[in-house]
Amino acid sequence: MKKLIIFFSSVCLLSTLSSCSDFFDQESDHVIYTENRKLTNPTDSMYSLTGIWNKLQAIADRTILLGEVRGDLCTLTSVASSDLRDVSEFNIGPDNMYNRPRDYYAVINNCNYFIAHADTALKDNRNEYIFMREYAAVKAIRAWTYLQLVINYGSVPFVTEPILTKEEAEKTYPRYDIAQVAEYFISDLLPLAERYGRDYPKYGTIRFTDSRFFYFPINIVLGDLYLWHGSASGNKESFKQSALRYYKYISERNGDNETYPTGTDRNYWMTGSSSWDQLQDVTWVSNFLYESYSTEAELITMIPCDSIPAEGNYSQMRNLFTVTDYNNNKPSISLSPRMEEISEAQEYCLVGENGMTVSYSPKGLPYHRSGDLRLTSYCTERRLTDKMTGDITEVTTLDKYLTRNVHIYRRQMVYLRMAEALNQAGYPRMAFLILSRGLTNSAIVEDVYSYMYDMDGSESDFAFLDQFSFPDSRYIEFTVDYLTSSGGGAFGRNANTMGMHSRGSGFTPMNEFYRLPVDTLRSEREQTPDLQAFVDDLILTEGALEFAYEGTRYYDIMRFAMRSANPGQFMAEKVYARRGAANADVVRSEIKSDLTQKENWYMKWNGAIGF
Repeated sequence: MKKLIIFFSSVCLLSTLSSCSDFFDQESDHVIYTENRKLTNPTDSMYSLTGIWNKLQAIADRTILLGEVRGDLCTLTSVASSDLRDVSEFNIGPDNMYNRPRDYYAVINNCNYFIAHADTALKDNRNEYIFMREYAAVKAIRAWTYLQLVINYGSVPFVTEPILTKEEAEKTYPRYDIAQVAEYFISDLLPLAERYGRDYPKYGTIRFTDSRFFYFPINIVLGDLYLWHGSASGNKESFKQSALRYYKYISERNGDNETYPTGTDRNYWMTGSSSWDQLQDVTWVSNFLYESYSTEAELITMIPCDSIPAEGNYSQMRNLFTVTDYNNNKPSISLSPRMEEISEAQEYCLVGENGMTVSYSPKGLPYHRSGDLRLTSYCTERRLTDKMTGDITEVTTLDKYLTRNVHIYRRQMVYLRMAEALNQAGYPRMAFLILSRGLTNSAIVEDVYSYMYDMDGSESDFAFLDQFSFPDSRYIEFTVDYLTSSGGGAFGRNANTMGMHSRGSGFTPMNEFYRLPVDTLRSEREQTPDLQAFVDDLILTEGALEFAYEGTRYYDIMRFAMRSANPGQFMAEKVYARRGAANADVVRSEIKSDLTQKENWYMKWNGAIGF
């Protein structure tokens, strides 16, 4: 085993130049490499990749917090730190603990070193390339990290070669915006996607966790890059490619001719309930937290973190969102009135015992049980007794972080982003199907193709959508028969596909409040822009219902704002509503930046990064 050496870059003073010297200092062990600076055996590869995972830990919590605290679904409690409060108020100074671009560049520089020095031509005795799986995995990590960096700062120094000397660190590097970063890494990853899109290094279990969760699947990263590129540039073709990349991951996740369906996990009222007290809180949250790898696993990618605070890269997510001994039972983050409004505004559709009638849950039920039921499954009202004084306090906790690891990608996220891409590509009915029924070939024919015959020049549209195949023999729709005893559980077939909205709002296919608008006076082609706007709103709402507090909300709002007619107004209206739609002026006075100005959406640091 070769001895690993830690390279320390030279000390340099902070400056306002766009040089990377600001991001590399003597305190940071940025680059891990072997004595001869050439990675030539599997030991080098594994230890280098482990070093990169270690660097990712430093940005794990930040990935979630910057994506949530700046959005509209969070409020901070009185115990929140000043740094966290400044993030919430868009008042993020250079000393804020969440404003450390050097941590992203530490990951990037490690990746750059590996990419530059791995001997990718080396083969084993079976004539297989030794380093290519790791090489592809590292390139995906680099692309994902750069994407996180640029969507937070808007414009970033762009470096793809390892910085190993003071002179290299002090060079002035070009600034890339979101579209440019996306373009570069799309070109960088595409040649690897076909061969290594699903072929990862096999390191088994590391510290009791399956290492297959540590990788960033190339096709998902490509889907994200195309989605951001289309949003930033307005390139419609990018949305088509984004949807195809997400589909490619889904279709290949478990091998050829296998499935990776949405599943049917849901929170629901018992069929035929009349008293609205028979709530079935089943596997929705537990599957989100479950960290065991299987063909049906909801989790796709995580950043593994240390198990105890003394180890240095311990995630604080549990301490920020829920009650623990470390925070004296006082979480820093709670749900916002806006989150309550979004959840309670949904109409829960309960199917009658005959499978033909429906009713809707009443408003005003306690414990967030009106409307969508996903919120009530993880938002808990707790009464705590002080051990010393006996005083009782009521605390609201958000129980999505009962693990030491930080989750990045999961199955529903891939499906919903595919819906977003399809909608922007001009296929709102296909996108709506993901929300309402789920994707099966028969559903696509019934709810998408039947309308497309009314579209002028639809041959290319059919050709595009024909690339998405969800065979009924393998993707089995959750129908009303599964809800009634007379349906016999759909005659013994186990459903595995369901519209995402049904995960918390009852049986969506029969929900009269969840329908696409009908306009018989206009052709399908003429209606498409209006349908897109309608479905866009549903997708953004579904993202709040499904992914609240998972680090996606602010970035989702940003993408949707980029595509709107008035981006600044869209962003401001969404964020200012966090205390409830009626209290936008209160939030506007609290936030220190004018969000109608696009440059204020992003962070800055000492003039070296950001707009």
